[in-house]
Amino acid sequence: MLTFYPDIKLVHVAAIMASGAFFALRALALLGGMRWPRQAPVRYLSYTIDTVLLTAALMLLTILPRELFANGWLWTKLGLVAAYVVLGIAAFRPQRRAVARAGLVAAAGLCFLQAYFIARAHHPLGAFWLFGG
Repeated sequence: MLTFYPDIKLVHVAAIMASGAFFALRALALLGGMRWPRQAPVRYLSYTIDTVLLTAALMLLTILPRELFANGWLWTKLGLVAAYVVLGIAAFRPQRRAVARAGLVAAAGLCFLQAYFIARAHHPLGAFWLFGG
């Protein structure tokens, strides 16, 4: 299974970038007052991207050695990914005011970015550890 690691990681990283970019595109359109970000085909595409992302992540989790996750970075990243999803769902609820929606989108974006930097650094401090802050 380890021989498939590079291919699975490539799919995982591509899905991460697609998920973040598609969320940003939908969120900016929603903040601009457009209706298409909430339409069913757009939502289903988002679900598909996130399913591919989660599937690749679980595959990587099963083939990588457990010692790689010893410092707790993975649990921190998973918590931030969960927060990203919950905040993103809340941001797309139709009954939200524009200010609350913008705050939720910003918070979701920050969770996404920090999870990305944690994954890059393999350290629970993520961006703070990478950039020495």
